[in-house]
Amino acid sequence: MFQGSHNINMDAKGRLAIPAKHRDTLEATCASKIVMTAHTQDKCVLIYPETEWQLILPQIEALPTFNRAALRAQRLLIGYATSLILDGNGRILVPPTLREYGGFDKKLILVGLGKKFELWDEEAWLATLAEAQDDEMPEQMLALSL
Repeated sequence: MFQGSHNINMDAKGRLAIPAKHRDTLEATCASKIVMTAHTQDKCVLIYPETEWQLILPQIEALPTFNRAALRAQRLLIGYATSLILDGNGRILVPPTLREYGGFDKKLILVGLGKKFELWDEEAWLATLAEAQDDEMPEQMLALSL
C-alpha cells in the first residue's frame, strides 16, 4: 500500500527518483515495472505498479466508445500509458508527453493513494488542495469516524 506525500525534484532530463521506501515495495510487487499515464480529471500523472495496471486495463478497454466521456477516458488512460522500469538508483524518466500534460517543472509531489500514486507539479498540487476546501463532502465520508 502506497501512502504519504513526498517532495521530489525532477532533473533537466526529466528523471526523478522514487523514494526508497516505495522502491522496495515496487521491487517486491512488480519487479520495479510501472505504468505512467494521464489522470482523466486533473492535470497530474498516475503511476501504477504494472501488476495493478494489468488488472484495470481490461476495465478501461471495456468502456463504451459511443459515450464521449468514456472515449475521452480511454484516450487519456491508454493513449498516454507508458511502461517503465526503475533503474538501479530507483529513477524513472518521465516521458515528455506526460511532463507536458502535468505541466511539470522541477518541483514535484508524489502522493501515495493505496494501490497507485499521483505525481503533481508542486504549484498545481497546492492550488488543488486550496480549491478542494470548498467541495461538498460526499455522503460516504460523513459516516466515517476518524
